[in-house]
This record gives sequence, structure tokens and C-alpha cells, in this order.
Amino acid sequence: MQYSEELRAKVIERALTGESTQEVLAEEFGVGRSTVQNWMRQHRISGAPGVAGKDKRPQAWTREQRLEALLATHGLAEQELGAWSRQRGIHTHHLAQWRGELIGAVPEKTLASETRALRQENQALKKELRRKDKALAETAALLVLKKKAASIWGESEDD
Repeated sequence: MQYSEELRAKVIERALTGESTQEVLAEEFGVGRSTVQNWMRQHRISGAPGVAGKDKRPQAWTREQRLEALLATHGLAEQELGAWSRQRGIHTHHLAQWRGELIGAVPEKTLASETRALRQENQALKKELRRKDKALAETAALLVLKKKAASIWGESEDD
């Protein structure tokens, strides 16, 4: 059976908003559930735009999309936040994670270079400490030997 493009567009639009399930839409518009699934699959494959973030996993959202989501959800009550999140196919813990990343926004390259510099500095300090420990041990050994020599042979006339 052939359906009009207008009907198909309405069903896809309603499915993308997340207001109704595919089963409810199939009953409401008088089409088969598998037909609705096929239309949705074809819509995704075609790369047509959908609801922001609905096409991708939350981990694949760009920084701009994440920032827009945080701005849109700022100040929403818990129930409103849950509804907003369900509509876009994400969880509230994603928003919390993104907020944390934004607050502590430090580029990964900066963190890596700082870590590398701190490791190098730590190694240099350890090397210097080992050198000084060896010098101190040598000085202590020389003093002990000097005292032993003085006790055995007596004080030298050069001192």
C-alpha cells in the first residue's frame, strides 16, 4: 500500500519528537508498526536532521551541542529535566558529567604536558638527592677515618 509523503513526514516528525512510541503512531495514523520502523530507518540512513542530539549517542555530541543542552536545562525542575532528557535520548548523569567537564575545562594536551613536566622535575630532584646523599655518606666516612687515624697515630703536626 502506498502512503502519501505528507503522512510519512508527519509520522517521522512525531516519532522524532519522542512524544509517542512507534506503536502508538502506527495505530493513530492507521499504518503498520513495521512500516513506521522502516520509515524511521530510512530517515536515519538518509542523514536527514532530526531532533538535536537524537541521532547520536550522548558521547558523540559536540561541545557546542553539550553547551546548548546545559544552557537549555539550567534551572529546570527534576521532572522537567527528566522529560527533556528522555526527549533527546540522554540521561541526566550525562548532563552532570558535561557540567563537570565544563567547569574543569582544561584541554587534555595541557594536562599531559603538565604531567610530563612534573615527572621530569621529580626525576631531576631524585637524582640530585641521591648525589647529595652519596656526598654526605662519603664525608661522614672520611670524618670517621680521620678520627680513627688520630686515635691510632695521634694528632698530626700539619693540623
